Amino acid sequence: MAVGVKENTRLEERFRLWDSNGNGVIERSDFESEADGIINALGAQGSAAGTELKRAYLAMFDHLANAAGTDRMDKAEFLRVAEQEIISKGDAGFSTVVAPTIQAIVNVLDTDSDGEVSPSEMAKWFDAIGLDQSAADEAFRQLDADGSGQLSVSELVDAVRDYHLGRNDIPLLGA
Repeated sequence: MAVGVKENTRLEERFRLWDSNGNGVIERSDFESEADGIINALGAQGSAAGTELKRAYLAMFDHLANAAGTDRMDKAEFLRVAEQEIISKGDAGFSTVVAPTIQAIVNVLDTDSDGEVSPSEMAKWFDAIGLDQSAADEAFRQLDADGSGQLSVSELVDAVRDYHLGRNDIPLLGA
């Protein structure tokens, strides 16, 4: 599965967001900064769920860096390794590389401990990643594939996959 124009643009945007210090490369510290920002925005500093979220973000970076053979990926290297490790592997790639981070995000958001994300929890997530709050309800409605009124980890992983494959326009990991 080759990366198309829309997917490539979305991966380029992901690179820009992860390059938090703007030095043109993605490093472990960039993922650490993003995780810390999300943890702080969600008020999860010092919690077990916050610690797991940071661990998951860093594991995602480590997976990509190991595949790239470097701990400093420029945009071209990131696009290559994201295609190789995530996009071209389809569901398996998203399950291996992205799902643990989505699970960790759900664990932080899930204030009622039901294992899923409610509309109000989704609104907190959108606020934490700097997306428009008015979009949270619409995004939730579109992503609730089974109509349960809750979003499961698998629905969220599918949504991130579909965003990066150009099937939806909901940037759950930030835009």
